[in-house]
Amino acid sequence: MKSDVCKLTNDKSTLNNILAEAEKSASYNKLSAKQSLQLRLLAEEMVGMLPELLEIGNGEFWIENDGPEYELHAAIKTKRMTLDKKEEIMSVSKSGVNASSKGIINKIKLIAESMADGYVEASKMSNTAGYEFYDMGSATGQLQNEIWSEAWSLKNYRDNAQDNKDKETWDELEKSVIANIADDVIVGYIGKKVNIIIKKVFK
Repeated sequence: MKSDVCKLTNDKSTLNNILAEAEKSASYNKLSAKQSLQLRLLAEEMVGMLPELLEIGNGEFWIENDGPEYELHAAIKTKRMTLDKKEEIMSVSKSGVNASSKGIINKIKLIAESMADGYVEASKMSNTAGYEFYDMGSATGQLQNEIWSEAWSLKNYRDNAQDNKDKETWDELEKSVIANIADDVIVGYIGKKVNIIIKKVFK
């Protein structure tokens, strides 16, 4: 089942539609109090990712579910970034670590914003100090029945952190709301749209 599609613009009040749609979906599908809260928290995390993207484009949000499998979708059609915006996103501190790449949400935002940049390929982020996290979550080929030009997956990132016994990354994941609730977050670029999909299976 697909929810109503909400238009998102640089008028940030449209982000409230994301929360309203999550509550409607939870009520319509008779989710438990705990499940409803988790869906609301995931919607809040989505809201936190989008303001900067909506400065350079408009988009749509909707929720899809097939039984207990839920997906929160945001698709943003972007315009070219200004040089100032690019420098803000890609800036690296003297320590060689991008100051704004701390925390899982900020990493996801940086990936989405870089994909929105018409002249910086997100796949090249790993060549920049402080962006090594891109390779850890990179995904190629077919995802969500679509062929993505670029894609990054939180599940891949989490699996690689576990396989590599990366304590610092794992500690960061454990402190993250979205990493603890979502089964996966996919950030992908198709055509001129950046797509963010948050996946959750309620058991």
